[in-house]
Amino acid sequence: MDRKYACHCGLYCGNCAVKVKVEPAAKVLYDEMSKLGFEGIMSFFPDGEKFWSFLKGMSVEGVCISCKAGSGNPACKVRLCAKEKNVEMCALCESYPCEYFKEFFEGYPMLKHDNAILREKGWESWGKLQDERHEKGFGFAYAKDSNE
Repeated sequence: MDRKYACHCGLYCGNCAVKVKVEPAAKVLYDEMSKLGFEGIMSFFPDGEKFWSFLKGMSVEGVCISCKAGSGNPACKVRLCAKEKNVEMCALCESYPCEYFKEFFEGYPMLKHDNAILREKGWESWGKLQDERHEKGFGFAYAKDSNE
């Protein structure tokens, strides 16, 4: 587990569906299109250069690291609160869980469990859980209202 991917809220960006599923798929697409010479003709397609730049960025650099590194929603209330309180992880804050977590728990059902592990057992146990998930190909995505 790379701690730089640990978000204030308790999500582990290393297990985000974008990192686990989308970035590898983008790499395959980018590599195949590169082999076929698409880079030289992308300007002929509407917004082709923008698409190529995005695809290359996603497959080479990746789309994000974590909210702590500047990725994600800059207006996230959890993120702003954690920064204001100088708390690395909200689960370690004396006010946890606060009102900002109601929607997070609805959208990321495993988050309450994960934060309890961090709070009760520490970083090593939390990191081990994230590593185990990663090895299994687990990728979380926002799940609120996904059945509607």
